[in-house]
Amino acid sequence: MNILQSVNELRSQILRWRQAGQSIAFVPTMGNLHAGHLKLVDVAKQQADQVICSIFVNPMQFGKNEDLASYPRTLEDDIAGLTQHGAAALFTPTPEIMYPRGLDVQSYVEVPLLGDLHCGASRAGHFRGVSTVVSKLFNLVQPDVACFGQKDYQQLAIIRQMVTDLSFPIRIIGVPTERAADGLALSSRNGYLSASQRQQAPALYQILQQVKAAILAGQHDYRALERQAKADLTEAGFRPDYFDISHQHTLALAEHATEPKVILAAAALGTTRLIDNLEV
Repeated sequence: MNILQSVNELRSQILRWRQAGQSIAFVPTMGNLHAGHLKLVDVAKQQADQVICSIFVNPMQFGKNEDLASYPRTLEDDIAGLTQHGAAALFTPTPEIMYPRGLDVQSYVEVPLLGDLHCGASRAGHFRGVSTVVSKLFNLVQPDVACFGQKDYQQLAIIRQMVTDLSFPIRIIGVPTERAADGLALSSRNGYLSASQRQQAPALYQILQQVKAAILAGQHDYRALERQAKADLTEAGFRPDYFDISHQHTLALAEHATEPKVILAAAALGTTRLIDNLEV
């Protein structure tokens, strides 16, 4: 696997692939890779001739009191995993490469409405950071296809809308969430959980499943289901941020039984913020 550290190295590699008539799939990450990330690489390999990944812990998407400094960085292990799964190249830019003038004067991309709900309501500026860095990476890599995990359901919806609105010629593929045997969605932040918290954590997915079952059984008072789910999360030791039964495409709160729905949830366990979702 070719490790690319500069924009010139990246562009030279992309040019060689294009001159050879090869298609390109892209998997952007923040590193500390787990089986969910590597599944994205496996899916990407099925979609294009060459797969390129990026690892960049993006400071623009972290709030003032969030875990930028302590976010786990495991580059050596990440390179080994990507090599094993057949990625052809890895782009590892620094903040100075991505934001040479600094964050305060960096141009940005923002997706309104979708970015203001759920996680956007409690993490001001987070999705502006996500959409900006992804759009910049798209411009640098110029892939045919890009793969993202459905665990970050709102992020996936925002990226799809951004690609449509800004006319990126990129096909976005959402890859189903990878889970541990007990149902916990795989996440880089799971490593923050203590042993006892790790035992509690699957309750989030269990409550999502309970609410989905209730909806499928004909319960349509969605706000009452949300309130009960938050109470159940609190009883299980979580501090709920939100638990919303929403429309799959607009992410607005669902109102009608015929809408395609997704249940979106975020809750803290100790100092660790977990998110998950389940389509109905």
